[in-house]
Amino acid sequence: MARSDMIELEGIVEEVLPGTKFMVRANASKNPSSTGKLIKCTLSGKLRKNYIKILLGDSVIINVSPYDLNSGIITWRNK
Repeated sequence: MARSDMIELEGIVEEVLPGTKFMVRANASKNPSSTGKLIKCTLSGKLRKNYIKILLGDSVIINVSPYDLNSGIITWRNK
Protein backbone atom coordinates (compact mmCIF):
# COMPACT_ATOMS: atom_id res chain seq x y z
CA MET A 1 0.00 0.00 0.00
CA ALA A 2 1.36 3.41 -0.92
CA ARG A 3 1.85 6.08 1.68
CA SER A 4 -0.68 8.28 -0.11
CA ASP A 5 -3.41 5.70 0.60
CA MET A 6 -3.02 6.12 4.37
CA ILE A 7 -5.49 8.22 6.38
CA GLU A 8 -3.78 10.90 8.48
CA LEU A 9 -5.39 11.73 11.84
CA GLU A 10 -4.53 13.80 14.89
CA GLY A 11 -4.93 12.39 18.36
CA ILE A 12 -3.82 12.35 21.96
CA VAL A 13 -1.96 9.51 23.68
CA GLU A 14 -4.35 7.98 26.23
CA GLU A 15 -2.31 4.99 27.40
CA VAL A 16 1.29 3.81 27.10
CA LEU A 17 1.59 0.05 26.50
CA PRO A 18 4.69 -2.16 26.60
CA GLY A 19 6.71 -2.70 23.43
CA THR A 20 6.49 0.91 22.14
CA LYS A 21 2.74 0.64 21.59
CA PHE A 22 0.25 3.34 22.48
CA MET A 23 -3.50 3.79 22.70
CA VAL A 24 -4.33 7.04 20.89
CA ARG A 25 -7.71 8.78 20.94
CA ALA A 26 -8.08 10.03 17.37
CA ASN A 27 -9.64 13.41 16.56
CA ALA A 28 -9.75 14.40 20.22
CA SER A 29 -8.97 17.76 21.73
CA LYS A 30 -7.22 18.36 25.08
CA ASN A 31 -10.65 18.20 26.75
CA PRO A 32 -10.79 14.86 28.64
CA SER A 33 -14.54 14.52 28.07
CA SER A 34 -14.18 14.64 24.27
CA THR A 35 -14.94 11.42 22.45
CA GLY A 36 -12.97 9.88 19.67
CA LYS A 37 -11.97 6.46 18.40
CA LEU A 38 -9.26 4.59 20.33
CA ILE A 39 -6.56 3.29 17.99
CA LYS A 40 -3.66 1.02 18.96
CA CYS A 41 -0.50 2.55 17.46
CA THR A 42 3.19 1.78 17.14
CA LEU A 43 6.09 4.18 16.55
CA SER A 44 7.40 4.79 13.06
CA GLY A 45 10.96 3.84 12.24
CA LYS A 46 12.26 7.42 12.22
CA LEU A 47 10.85 8.09 15.70
CA ARG A 48 12.51 4.93 17.02
CA LYS A 49 15.80 5.64 15.25
CA ASN A 50 16.06 9.17 16.67
CA TYR A 51 14.89 8.15 20.19
CA ILE A 52 11.85 10.46 20.17
CA LYS A 53 9.97 9.91 23.43
CA ILE A 54 6.17 9.79 23.44
CA LEU A 55 4.49 10.46 26.78
CA LEU A 56 0.96 10.25 28.11
CA GLY A 57 -1.07 13.24 26.93
CA ASP A 58 1.15 14.10 23.94
CA SER A 59 -0.56 15.27 20.78
CA VAL A 60 0.48 13.07 17.85
CA ILE A 61 -0.23 12.57 14.16
CA ILE A 62 -1.00 9.01 13.13
CA ASN A 63 -1.42 7.18 9.83
CA VAL A 64 -4.16 4.58 9.59
CA SER A 65 -4.80 2.08 6.81
CA PRO A 66 -8.27 2.29 5.26
CA TYR A 67 -8.46 -1.52 5.57
CA ASP A 68 -7.79 -1.69 9.34
CA LEU A 69 -9.03 1.32 11.29
CA ASN A 70 -8.09 -0.18 14.68
CA SER A 71 -4.30 0.05 14.31
CA GLY A 72 -1.99 2.78 13.14
CA ILE A 73 1.52 4.24 13.10
CA ILE A 74 2.60 7.35 15.00
CA THR A 75 4.52 9.49 12.50
CA TRP A 76 4.82 12.85 14.28
CA ARG A 77 4.78 14.23 17.83
CA ASN A 78 3.27 17.70 18.26
CA LYS A 79 4.18 19.94 21.16
